[in-house]
Amino acid sequence: MSGSAPLYAEHPQDVLGQWLAWRQEGPVALVMVASTEGGSVRAPGALMAVSASGQKCGYISGGCVDADVVLQARQSIEDGKPRSLRYGTGSPFIDMPLPCGGAIDMIILPDADATEIRRCHDALVARQWAYLSLPGLDAPFCYTPKLRIRIAGRGADALALARLVRASGYGLSLQLRDGEDIEEARRDGFMDAAALQSPDSLPGLTDDPWTAFILMFHDPDWEAALLKQALSGKAFYVGAVGSRRTQERRRARLAEEGLPAIRIDRVRGPIGLVPSMRDASMLAVSALAEIIAAYRDAQHNPFAQTAVLLLAAGQSARFSNGDKLLADLDGRAVLSHPASLLQDTPVAARIAVVSPGQEGRRHLLQTTGWQTEENPDSAAGQSTSLKAGIAAIRAIPGVERVLILLADMPFVSEAHLSALHRAMAPETDAVMSSMGDVLCPPAIFSARTFDPLSNISGDAGAKKVFNSLSITETVSIPEDEAIDIDTIEDLARAASAQPA
Repeated sequence: MSGSAPLYAEHPQDVLGQWLAWRQEGPVALVMVASTEGGSVRAPGALMAVSASGQKCGYISGGCVDADVVLQARQSIEDGKPRSLRYGTGSPFIDMPLPCGGAIDMIILPDADATEIRRCHDALVARQWAYLSLPGLDAPFCYTPKLRIRIAGRGADALALARLVRASGYGLSLQLRDGEDIEEARRDGFMDAAALQSPDSLPGLTDDPWTAFILMFHDPDWEAALLKQALSGKAFYVGAVGSRRTQERRRARLAEEGLPAIRIDRVRGPIGLVPSMRDASMLAVSALAEIIAAYRDAQHNPFAQTAVLLLAAGQSARFSNGDKLLADLDGRAVLSHPASLLQDTPVAARIAVVSPGQEGRRHLLQTTGWQTEENPDSAAGQSTSLKAGIAAIRAIPGVERVLILLADMPFVSEAHLSALHRAMAPETDAVMSSMGDVLCPPAIFSARTFDPLSNISGDAGAKKVFNSLSITETVSIPEDEAIDIDTIEDLARAASAQPA
C-alpha cells in the first residue's frame, strides 16, 4: 500500500483517517479496545487499523500484544470473520500475560462499515463530538476532537513550543510576527504559519472548546489585542508567558480596556508546571505539560460544579392515556430516559421537581439517584418548578451553574449536554439549545442568574430570563433530540422515530 502510516497514532481521527485511505486500496481491519480490567496502557475505545499486508496505524497496548493482534487482524481479513479477543487475566493466550496484571478485551472487524467510520472521522475533522457504533460493542464510543494548540508570539519560545506540539501529534495553529520568524518557521516545515500584521487586524478567531491558546509575546499592544480576542472565544485554556509583574501589568491593561475581572481571571500566568524556565525548550515542555493537565481536567470532570435540574412536575393534561412520563418508550418509562443522563458523571447535585401525588415519578427518580423536591404550585406554571428547584440548589455549596432538563424530552444526548457545557465560559450567563432561530431546552445557566430564574411567573420558562441576559450562547440541537411528548400521538411518533 502506498504512503507511510503513523505507526503509533493515538487519536481516533488519525487512525480512522488511515483506515479510510487504506480501504480505497484494499481490505483493512479495524481493531478496537472494547473493555479493560485493572491496569492498561490504552483506554476502552482505543483504535488500530491493520492492512492486509500487515501495516498498522495506532496501538492498543504498550507493545505486549500488538504484534499478535496484527497477526489476528490479518487472519480476520483472510477469512472474513470478526474476532473477539481477550489478553491478560482469563485469556486463552497464556503465553502472553500482561505485565500490568490486568486484561484487555478487543474486537477485530475485517470489513467495518465504511459509512459509519467516515461519519465519525468527518465529525472529528469538523471539530465536533463523534460517536462510533460498531458490531460487537455494548454501546457506542464517544470521541472528542483532537487537542489543538494556538500559539501567537515571536522568537525562540514560540517555535520551540510549536516543534513540541507537532512532535506530540496535536493540532497546531501558529501565528507569528511577519519577517524573520515566519521565514524561520517555514524553513522548519511550518508552512501554514500565519503572519501577524497588526494588532488591529488579527486573523479570525477559530478557537473551540478543545483549543488551548498561549501568548508568547512581550509587547503590550500585541498582548492586549491577542488576549482580548482569545478571551472572547471558547478556548479551554488561555495562558501567557511572563513574570508575575508582567501578568499584573497585563491584567491592568485589560481592565482599562473594559474587560470584566471574571474574564481576565481566565488568563494563566506565569505559565508552566515548572516555574521560571528560561530556556525555550524547557519552557515549551513546562507549558505543554500545563496545557495537557488543564485539558485532562476539562475532559474528565466538567460537571463537578454543575447541578442538574430535571423539571418533572407537569400534569399530562393533553395525554389521553395516564401519566405521559410513565408511559412506555422502548421498554422503559419516558421519564427514565432523561433521568439516566449523566448517571456516570460526577455532578454537584441531581434535583428533580415533581408535583404532590406523583408517587410513580418520585419512586422512579429516587431509585435512579435523584433528590426529589415537591412543587405544590405546579398548576401555576413551569416557573414555580424552576423556583422550587433553584431554591434546593441554593442550599448546596459550590454550585456554579445549573443544567435544566425537561422530563418529556427523552432523546437528548449526553453529547449535546457536553456541548452546552463546553460553550459555558466563566463569563457567560447562559447557553440554550436552538433549532434554527428557535430557542429550546435543555439549557445551562450561571449561578449569577439564580435570582431572575426564581422570580419569573406563570408558565414562562428559562427562555424569558435567557432573552434578558447580555452574555449568552446557543448550541444547535439535532432535530431528533428535540422531540418532546405531550400527547399519545407524540409518543407514537417518538417510538417510530427514535434516534439510531
